[in-house]
Amino acid sequence: MTHLLEIQNLSVRYGSLTVLDQVSCSLDEGQWLMLIGPNGAGKSTLINAVTQGAPYTGTASCMGIDIKKWNKTSLARVIGVLAQSHSVGYAFRVEEVVRLGRYAYSGTGRALLSSDPDCEKHVESALELTGLKHLRNRSVLELSGGELQRVFLAQLFAQDPQILILDEPTNHLDLIYQKQIFRLILEWLQEKGRAVLSVVHDLSLAKAYGTDALLLKKGKTVARGTIREVFSPACLENAYEMDVYDWMKQMLGQWD
Repeated sequence: MTHLLEIQNLSVRYGSLTVLDQVSCSLDEGQWLMLIGPNGAGKSTLINAVTQGAPYTGTASCMGIDIKKWNKTSLARVIGVLAQSHSVGYAFRVEEVVRLGRYAYSGTGRALLSSDPDCEKHVESALELTGLKHLRNRSVLELSGGELQRVFLAQLFAQDPQILILDEPTNHLDLIYQKQIFRLILEWLQEKGRAVLSVVHDLSLAKAYGTDALLLKKGKTVARGTIREVFSPACLENAYEMDVYDWMKQMLGQWD
């Protein structure tokens, strides 16, 4: 079986420090794979390695082909990446930023003057899905953090990849924006041929939206499988060195 994304025995080392040690996992159509684990587990490092931002040994393959062998433009049509946060210092309009998602399809290499015949369709669809049509002419410098994150998510939707790779997509966002972003991603995932890989610190969000999970601790795999399998009390206690279930019940008890 050829997976949309497959990671085999991936290790990242900086000098004598091993940040990731022989990590393996795969991603298939319809899956939302949550990367979870305590701080320093190597979650973001795994994302960086897969997106060619960190050196590694082992293999990362997309549709059966080593990612290192992919042409960057072709890969951008398959994989879209959303970072934790975005620093913008330009007064582009929302629509212009979303339109940049079509860069990989531009025959001229100029995203805003593209020969891409499907550009408008995907830009309009992305603006509609993320509820940004009323802000399309607003400068991104005038937006809130949650609105800005939605703009960059819309840019990814306009890119129309098969795989979304997300590093803490709701980091530092208020609850309403967390809810919006996760529901938008879930809606996007319903289309055929799509999958999501994301780093999530909030275990409640990971459990609510994930289909599968990879649990890391100090660069090593503690567990991988379905959400139910990985979110067992024993696995979570092993990784976090605390009774996670008891802690979550205590937190929930405050709302009774």
